[in-house]
Amino acid sequence: MAGKSKKRIAILGAGPSGLFLFKRFVEQDNKDFEIEIFERKSQIGSGMPYSHQGANDEHITNVSDNEIPMIVTSIEEWVQTAPGDLLQRYQINPDQFNEYKVLPRLFFGEYLTAQFDLLLKKARKKGLHTILHLNTTVTDITDQPEHNQVWVEINRDETLKFDHVIMSTGHSWPLQYEGKVPGYYDTPYPPAKLRLGLNHPVAIRGSSLTAIDAIRTIARHNGSLTRTEDGTMTYTRAAGSPEFRIILHSRNGMLPGVRFHLEDSHLSNDSLLTEEELAAHIAQNNGFLSLDYIFEKNFKDIFQEKDPQFYERIKALSVEEFVDEMMELRERLDPFQLLKAEYIEAEKSIKRQESVYWKEMLGVLSFALNYPAKYLSAEDMSRLHDSLIPLISIVIAYLPQSSCEELLALNEAGVLEMVTVGSQSEVRAESRGGATYYYKDENGKDQAVYYQTFIDCVGQPHLSYQDFPFAGMLSKNTITPARLKFSSAEYGKRVMDREEKKVIQGTDGTYYLEVPGIAINDNFQVLDHYGAYNDRIYMMAVPYIGGYNPDYSGLDFCEEASLRIVNSIKPFDL
Repeated sequence: MAGKSKKRIAILGAGPSGLFLFKRFVEQDNKDFEIEIFERKSQIGSGMPYSHQGANDEHITNVSDNEIPMIVTSIEEWVQTAPGDLLQRYQINPDQFNEYKVLPRLFFGEYLTAQFDLLLKKARKKGLHTILHLNTTVTDITDQPEHNQVWVEINRDETLKFDHVIMSTGHSWPLQYEGKVPGYYDTPYPPAKLRLGLNHPVAIRGSSLTAIDAIRTIARHNGSLTRTEDGTMTYTRAAGSPEFRIILHSRNGMLPGVRFHLEDSHLSNDSLLTEEELAAHIAQNNGFLSLDYIFEKNFKDIFQEKDPQFYERIKALSVEEFVDEMMELRERLDPFQLLKAEYIEAEKSIKRQESVYWKEMLGVLSFALNYPAKYLSAEDMSRLHDSLIPLISIVIAYLPQSSCEELLALNEAGVLEMVTVGSQSEVRAESRGGATYYYKDENGKDQAVYYQTFIDCVGQPHLSYQDFPFAGMLSKNTITPARLKFSSAEYGKRVMDREEKKVIQGTDGTYYLEVPGIAINDNFQVLDHYGAYNDRIYMMAVPYIGGYNPDYSGLDFCEEASLRIVNSIKPFDL
């Protein structure tokens, strides 16, 4: 490397993840890097969720300005200079801006785009050499260890050479039947395709925020939402859609939890275990992070001072017992009854600026558990997915109030209902169009219901090693499937013999559970099949890291992951 003074860095993807990565490089005040950013679309900053790929005008964020990590300026500052036609389109008055209110997603996307532009200006001013490639598709990546480089192929006709490549390519929804089977949608995105006039029942698979996105769109194109004099929202079907209905199909029959006031809007707590404490525990526990230990220290113990009454209620409960107790009410009540009760609770929380503390701390636990989760045993990761994650995914969805009001109005109008289908349900695409939903009802009776329109809304799927899009990295074994070791070889063998999960036997008699995505280390560097990390290639693309990072969404994740990545990249020694 004699004579070479600057490291060449490629950031693949200019959505929110790429935005925070670039922000870190700009903040470093280091001119010893050359940055090239590749984006397959024409807009930077917004990514899928905050662009027309993931939103229409009716879609809103589930975070507000006070909860967003600082980029260059706050939204409150930015709206003072935002284009007038943009403010008018979304009916935003800069003089009455409220940092605690959620925003239209496309408006928020424009804010992120403006932040990226500000960072590009700051980079130029500081002398950080940056090239932005728009409308550019990365078609392959090949590691070249003999040259200590990574080669990036773009548009299948040009190869560029870099010292480090960071993949922040964002969301991906592979299509299986969509476009081949009429009325079958593998994903609700981009949502413009759901602007459909429908005069029949529509099946939606899932009941998460992804499902709410689909509901907000199809409801508007088959009826109208209005407010009565007392402020209640009502829904009326359109004249051409008298038979229009929406049937949500949920494994557990539950709707997302409602957004409430957060005491700490950035998922932090001074009582959490430090990285040093976590490392010490892992070293003393045969290399494993204990789920029970982190649940005790990063969740239960925090209530001793903050909410002693709640602590007394849960102090003797295991992870599974705690989840059972919190789920019991949800399972007992009609989901729309519960939604109404939570809406009232959340309204009080926001009005009084008082947190629903156990729910807030569940979000903190999820964020704190995300990065060390790769050190869980296979047994504990299975427990996490079977018990805690289903509760967390409901409680910290933070469904905005207006979405809650719309769901209640649709249900009251007889348009929206929920069916619990369990984990063994199946959807089969039909050659005539649409799909048939197979499930057992609450009485254990087999059901097979045909729907002319079916929308799969289970959210971002965890993609496997085999789904990885860059053949050059697969063919050279640059990456390896993510897997977790069983703490008990005997139990691992039993799981393998039952063939209920993908289990691999190691050469030393150990057993490993294969989990979604590819293996990475704490700095998001990819690992090869020997377990060695590659200090040239970083993986931050959410569909491929879910096996090791259960809670990988949101801007807080982008902020934290980008810090770990950029801090691990050092300039050349001069």
